[in-house]
Parts: sequence; structure tokens; C-alpha cells
Amino acid sequence: MKRLKMILPVALPPEALTNFAAQIPESLRRPDIQIDFAGCRDGAAWLDSDYETTLADAFVLDAGCRAEEEGYAAVCSFSMSDSGVVPLRSRLTIPVIGSAQAAFALATQLGQKFSVITMWSPWAQHIRDKITKYGLGARFASVRHIDVEPNTKELLSGKEDIVFAKLEEQARRAIEEDGAEVIVLGSTTMYQSHAYLASVLPCPVVNPGLAAYKACETVLDLGISHSKLTWPSPATTRDDLFASIPPAFGA
Repeated sequence: MKRLKMILPVALPPEALTNFAAQIPESLRRPDIQIDFAGCRDGAAWLDSDYETTLADAFVLDAGCRAEEEGYAAVCSFSMSDSGVVPLRSRLTIPVIGSAQAAFALATQLGQKFSVITMWSPWAQHIRDKITKYGLGARFASVRHIDVEPNTKELLSGKEDIVFAKLEEQARRAIEEDGAEVIVLGSTTMYQSHAYLASVLPCPVVNPGLAAYKACETVLDLGISHSKLTWPSPATTRDDLFASIPPAFGA
């Protein structure tokens, strides 16, 4: 049995982790892979600024730095922020996957240009930053948002009638006005909208959570990991640096 650790970049109660885990259906799960979802000890709340993303990087590193010795076969930053991916690739030799990078890579195989549809303006800027970082400007049509503040605990539950229509409107504008041929959901918190959007839009719709999970499966099946020439291991480690900070939602 191979164990996979999915890390959310914020502190979350157990019921919220259950909501995130629900987006990987039993039909796509494999009996030889155990998927564990985990939040951070503390840190960021909304990822609405560079201040928050710095906190998220630090606390995702804290949540994942011992994954290898804990027996995990791979780690995934389960957020379109790709929080902590770079430092974890330096710290670990097991594969470390970022949800945004996995989703973008899949989108480039499905069409010439893709757009990202997300919830609110601060997340849109983070998407633009990631596109630049990953060198995907030539394949990127646009990022659009619906100006709705996200809820990381309840996700889209109870908002479907309003949110789904707004997401569809922005996705159609991305296709018709921006030239998008593939749509990527802008957050793993948006997975509940995937089936609806995939049924009404004339192009593929990428769910980043599932793209990330399948990317983890692929590297595990192929027995490969990230290059230590790109992300060399540190000479010394301080894995216990945050140990004195009590978990926001218990142990």
C-alpha cells in the first residue's frame, strides 16, 4: 500500500477535510493507494495576499517536511496556490506535486490555450503569477473571476444556483472573447461545479484536484521524482521549528 499525503494550505477542521476528500470519487481511487488529507497546523486563512501566501508556504512545509520518514510515497499541495511545493521538493526525495502545475500541464495537452475561472480577484492575481512562473504565457488565454468570496469549510454547498451560473457566464466569455479552448477551475474548493460546467461548456473542463491526484499516481507508477539538480537538499534541517505552535483545530 502506497500512502499519499494531500496538504491543504490552511488550518481546517476535520469536517472540512472530509469535504475536500469527497472530490476524489471511489471510481477513481485505487486499492493500492491510500489518500490522506491534512490541513496545516496554523498560518494562512484566505491566501488573499503575498503575506498570506508566505505563511502558507511555511506551514505547508511544516505539514509535509516529515512525510518521507512517516512512510508516505508522495506529497501533494492540494491547492491552486501550489503552496510549499518548492521548499518541499528541496526537503524531500519522494515526489511533490502542485495542483496548479498539474492542472495547467493537463490543460496544455487538451487544447492550444486555456483559461482559469476562479472565485475572486485576489486568487486571479495568484493565477497570473503562477502562469509567469511556469512559463505558460503563450498557452494562457485569461483568468476570470466571479467576485464571490470563497468558503474553505463549506466550499460551494448551498450556493450552487448562484455560483454555477456565474462560473458558466465567465467561462463562456473566456471561450468567446479570450480564445480559451480549455477551462481550468481556479481552486480545489470549486470541485462541486465541475460536473455542471463540463456538461454545459463546449470544451474540456479540468478539475485541479483530480489532475493533481492523477499526476501523483503517474509519478508513483513510473517510479520517478523531481530532480535534485533543480531542488538540491538542504545541508541542515529544522523540521521541529514550528513544533511549539499548537494546532488550530487540535492534534
